Amino acid sequence: MLKKLDKLILKAFAGPFLLTFAVVQFILLTHTLLKYLDDIIGKDLGTAVLLQLLFYFSVLIVPVSLPLAVLLSSLMTYGNLGEHHELTAIKASGIALTRILRPVLLLTLGLAVGAFWFNETIVPRANLKAYSLLWDVRQKKLALDIREGVFYNGIPGYTIKVDKKTGVNGDRLHGVMIYDHTQKSGNSTVMLADSGHMATTHNGSYLAFELFHGHNYVEQPDAQDRAGASFIRQAFDHNVITFSLASFGMTRTKQELFKQNRMMLNIPQLRYATDSVQKKLHIQEQELPRTMNSYYSYIRLDTTGRAAARKVEGLRVPAARLPAATAPIIEQALNRARNLQSYAKSTAERLDVDARGSALFRIEIYRKYSQSAAILMMFLIGAPLGSIIKKGGLGVPILISILFFIVYYVLSIMGEKYGREFVMPVGIGMWMSNLVLLPAGLFFLYQAYNDSGLLELDFWRRLPQRVGIPALRKITEPEKELVA
Repeated sequence: MLKKLDKLILKAFAGPFLLTFAVVQFILLTHTLLKYLDDIIGKDLGTAVLLQLLFYFSVLIVPVSLPLAVLLSSLMTYGNLGEHHELTAIKASGIALTRILRPVLLLTLGLAVGAFWFNETIVPRANLKAYSLLWDVRQKKLALDIREGVFYNGIPGYTIKVDKKTGVNGDRLHGVMIYDHTQKSGNSTVMLADSGHMATTHNGSYLAFELFHGHNYVEQPDAQDRAGASFIRQAFDHNVITFSLASFGMTRTKQELFKQNRMMLNIPQLRYATDSVQKKLHIQEQELPRTMNSYYSYIRLDTTGRAAARKVEGLRVPAARLPAATAPIIEQALNRARNLQSYAKSTAERLDVDARGSALFRIEIYRKYSQSAAILMMFLIGAPLGSIIKKGGLGVPILISILFFIVYYVLSIMGEKYGREFVMPVGIGMWMSNLVLLPAGLFFLYQAYNDSGLLELDFWRRLPQRVGIPALRKITEPEKELVA
């Protein structure tokens, strides 16, 4: 009986989970691609590069998609069971709610463990491949785009201007002007042509301009008379000029250069990096007093010098009337004070940078744990709440899921920022979203276990009495007369 019940509940959960996970993945992937849209469009990356980016980014958003998918699917599953009175029939047979929740709870626990492994093993590698590829995409130049009436200098060493482009692919050119800057002599070499044809050769490695009816103009300085120059003009009926498009190719950077980034590290590597930064901070803090002590000098003054110094502190006499030995000492002390202030400021900034670096490494460590625990937290909210509202489908569950996920997401961002800015400890900041939502999940579980009508008006009417607040009631007419 119970095994059949477990299969029934798991089967009811599997469909909504796969559907919602796919939808959430698509939405988050679209949001991620929109952030890098300016770096991708117009660079002729090719289908293979685009598919790689899509795949890597899809892998990276899995730890974020799983909690929302579990929340929405558990709401839909138990909401459907309650809406079709199946949940009531199961409870009527003597099976407690906790037993009804157990199969999906065990599955969710497995998802949480799998998500932690995924976040620890797969995500760092995907981060390395995704962001190294994205770096190369950003460095790639825009695809060849010669427009009418606009000077184009995307090809190194040349500036090209075309008055008009015709043809199906815009490969017919009219009014061509090409400046040659390869000789480092400014605009001294220019080619004009009435018309021409543009085409790529050697699998897109070169761009060939076939020009008709034009002239070459070359201005050369005179070797004997530097003030003068010779001007060469050469006419042609047909001429072909070839440009290398090697600068438009995408070169791949070695992935080893990105391996030290915190997003590319697993937990042991992050802990090692954190310990290294902490040791560095400890050494700098120990050396700071000794280094600052070198800025101080201890000079013994005679009685006249000390008296003169006290007079300067009290502003009783001008400094010009002090003995000659005292004025340089005061000037030296002021210079050392300025140097000490500058050193203290630069050291404080350096220590702050190292402390922030340590916090960022610890943030990544806690993120791997908190994101996995969020899957259980979302189930703890979604399953009891679904059995309370007794509504399935994509209406009410989606609204409730979006509400709780926004709360979770905002708290996660706030906690990470507070930890990074030292407003609160990093651990508390990264666990803040789970800690805040835990009471809500326990409250929904308690209400669902006791068959409470959380959405009924009577529940909220009796709530003040349950917490010890006397209920308001109307005053009767005899009571009014007694008060009067």
